[in-house]
Amino acid sequence: MSTSSKSSRPVPPNAGRSAAHVASRATAVRSKTTPRPKVNNARVFSTVDTNVAAHDRTDPFAALTTLRRLLSLLPSRLGGCQYKLAPEEHRLAVHLLGIVEPFVQAQASGCACVPRRTLLRLPTEILDAIAFWVDDRRDLSALAETCRRMHNVVVPRHVEYRVVKCKVSSVRVWHHFVVHRALARNVRRLEILDERTGEAEVVPAGIMVTDTDLESTDDELGIHAKQERFMLAALAKMTTLRTVKWSCNHSLVAFERVWPALVKCGSIQEVEVNDNVIFQADSPEDASTNGAVQKQRPAVLPNLRKAGFHGTKSTFGASKNPDLSHVSSMLNICPNLDTLSISYVPRRGPGFFNPVADDFLLYGRWSRLRSLTITSLWCTPNAGLDAMSAFLLAHANLEVLHLDIAFGAGGHAGNNGALTAFKFPPNCLPRLKELKASRDFATALIGSPVDSAEGRPLEVLKGIRLSGSLRDRVFLENLKLHVGRTVHRLELAGWNEMEDVRKLADCLPKLTWLDLGKKEGAAVSNPSGSNKQLASISSNSTEWATALANFTELTTFHGVRFFYEVASQDGAALTLSDQSRVRKNDEVASVLAWKCPKLRRLDHWEDGSGKVIVLVRDAERVRYQVRRIKA
Repeated sequence: MSTSSKSSRPVPPNAGRSAAHVASRATAVRSKTTPRPKVNNARVFSTVDTNVAAHDRTDPFAALTTLRRLLSLLPSRLGGCQYKLAPEEHRLAVHLLGIVEPFVQAQASGCACVPRRTLLRLPTEILDAIAFWVDDRRDLSALAETCRRMHNVVVPRHVEYRVVKCKVSSVRVWHHFVVHRALARNVRRLEILDERTGEAEVVPAGIMVTDTDLESTDDELGIHAKQERFMLAALAKMTTLRTVKWSCNHSLVAFERVWPALVKCGSIQEVEVNDNVIFQADSPEDASTNGAVQKQRPAVLPNLRKAGFHGTKSTFGASKNPDLSHVSSMLNICPNLDTLSISYVPRRGPGFFNPVADDFLLYGRWSRLRSLTITSLWCTPNAGLDAMSAFLLAHANLEVLHLDIAFGAGGHAGNNGALTAFKFPPNCLPRLKELKASRDFATALIGSPVDSAEGRPLEVLKGIRLSGSLRDRVFLENLKLHVGRTVHRLELAGWNEMEDVRKLADCLPKLTWLDLGKKEGAAVSNPSGSNKQLASISSNSTEWATALANFTELTTFHGVRFFYEVASQDGAALTLSDQSRVRKNDEVASVLAWKCPKLRRLDHWEDGSGKVIVLVRDAERVRYQVRRIKA
C-alpha cells in the first residue's frame, strides 16, 4: 500500500537532473525574455607609431621588430589599401631600414665583414633620380662607367637624351617625346636644325617609329601645321630644358609660335635664334592680335641668362624693312638677362635697310646685363644718340660692349659725323672692361668722366680703324689720358702707316697684345677675280722691330708677316731656295727676339691657316716654331 502510494505521486520536471543543467535551462529561458547587450565583435588591429623621432636610431632590434610588425599589417587591410603603405608608413620604413642596414653582416667562412652602402643596393628609381640631376654628358658618361647596372640606367635614359639635334620635319622624334614623358624630362639642350642643312641629327637610338608611319593622305596641305603641332606638344613635356638653339631658316614654322611653349617651360637658361623671320615687321592683323594678347599679364622667364637673335645669309624670310618689335617683345619678359647678342646680315640689293634700334634702346632695360653685342643696326642721327646715351647710362653693370651701329640716314656706316660732337653723360659705363666699336664712338665714350678715381677698368679695345686723319689725334689723346694704363689688348680694324704704331706705343705702354688688322689700301685683286687681301711678307723687319721695341710688355703681334714660306717635308733635303728662306727666317727671329724680349707669338706666312709662329728662346739661340691654334 505504501508502495503504490509512492508511485502515484507526480514527478517534478527537474527531478533527476544536475544543478548545472537546471541553471543552463534557466539562463536560456531568461535570454528569450531579456535582450542581450550588444558586443562589438570587430577585430581590433594593432597600430605602429609613424613618428620617425619616436624610434631610437641606436636600437636595430627594436627597429627590425617595428618593421616586421608594420609589414605584417598589410595583408589585413581591405580593398585597394592591401599591400600598400601610406606616405607616413613609407617614410617610417625607409627610416627603419637605415637603422637596420649598417648592422646586417655577411657571414663568410671564418670572417665577418660589414658591407658598405653602394649604388648597387639602391632601387632603379633612385638611380634614375640621381642621374636626372647630372646635366653634363661627360659627367654622365663617367657615372655610367662606375658599374654595369648604372650603365644600363644612365646610357639609354640620360646620355642619349641630354642633347637632341633634329629638324622640324622629324615628326618621329617629337612623337617619341610626346609618348614618353619621363624621357622628355631628361632633355637639357635642344637644337632645331635647318631643313636644308647637311648636319647629322643627334636623336635617341630607341626610337622605333619612322616618319612614314606617322604620315597620312591628309598631310599634303597641312604638313607644316602637323609638324608644328607635334613639336609644340613635345616641348610641353620637356619641363627641364636648359638651352634652345633655333636654326630653322627654311620652314614655314615661325619661332614666334614656339616661344610661348618655351615660356611655359620656365627652366630655359639660354636661347639662340638664327632666322631672318624674327626680324620681320608685324602685319596689321598680327599687330591687333598681339595688342589684345599684351593686355593680359605675360609670363616671365626668370632663369634666362643668355639670349641671341641673329640673321642669316639666306634670302628666305628677309625683309626690306626689318624690325626689332618681335625681339623686343620676347626680351621684355626676361628680367635677369646677363648676355644679349643681336646681329643682322645686311642686304646689298636696292631698297633694303638695316633694322632701326631707336625704340629698342629707348625702352629696353635689364639691370643685370653684363655683355651686349649689337651688329649691323642703325640709329637716327638725333634720337638715336639720345636713346643710346640713355641706354648705356641705365646699364651701369655692362662689362663687355660690342657695338656696330651706324648713326645716320639710311643706316650707312659712313654717316657717323654726329658722333664727333656728341658727349656721353658723366659716369657712363663705369665697369666697362671690353669695348668693340668705331673710332668716333670709342672717343666719345672714353672721354666721358666717371666717379671712380681709377677710371674705367678698360682692358680690351677692338674695332678701331686709324685713317691718318685729325680724328685719330683726338682718339689717341683720350686713349692716353683716360685708359692708357689699363688697356692690355688692342685689335685694330685697320691702320695707315707705321707712325700709327709709334703713337700707340706712347699711349699704351702696358700693351701685351697688338693686332693691326688690315692696312688701308692693301686689298688687291688676285688672278681668280675675288677681292681678297693677299698675304705679303714685310721686308723691313728691322724697322718694325725697332717700332715694336717701344712696347716693353708686348707678347703677341699680328697684322704684319715677317717669315717666308718654307715648303719642307720630313726626311727630305731642302732646296737652295728653302735654305735661303730658312736663314732669313732665323735672322728675323733673332732680331725680333733681341728688340722685343717678351715677344712670343707672330703671324704665320699663310693667311687664314689657323697657324702661328712662336719664338722659342733657348740658352744658345732663338728658334721659331709653327704651331696650330684652336679655332
